[in-house]
Amino acid sequence: MTDVHTSRLLLHAIDVNEAERILSAVAGPSDVWAHDFPFEGDRIAVGAFLGRTTESGEQRPFGHYRIADSSNGLAIGGIGFKSRPTNGYVEIGYGLVPSARGHGYAAEALTALLDLAATHGVLAVIAATTPDNAASQRVLERVGFEVVRTDDRLRHYEALLAQRSPE
Repeated sequence: MTDVHTSRLLLHAIDVNEAERILSAVAGPSDVWAHDFPFEGDRIAVGAFLGRTTESGEQRPFGHYRIADSSNGLAIGGIGFKSRPTNGYVEIGYGLVPSARGHGYAAEALTALLDLAATHGVLAVIAATTPDNAASQRVLERVGFEVVRTDDRLRHYEALLAQRSPE
């Protein structure tokens, strides 16, 4: 299993070659990217994915996924796990290019990865946002995350998966 499909999106599990193209912002012959893909957040997340892959090997299904619009195939962002689960917990991060924001894509992609995590025995998914990132906070809360802690730099969220039944 490498790809996850939703009603409007394709979440494609990237490999090292694709990660290197995203990191360098140079599309390959078969890549179809939105005009503003990748953005800085994509490159940061993919760089971390490459580091984990170098250190620990294959990450799937707990790797990084390119988010593409199913209607046209355009890459519009990324979502992924920041590590493999530890003690039943795993952290997630996501981002969309500016041209794709405001259409519910982040919530749709996040819901799909919560379902994926649940099917692989994860008990809870955690995430964090900066206090000023109201849009990301709304996405997290919309899909069932709750604030568990705040500090000077971040607002920390958790979604418990024990009661979740994948769709």
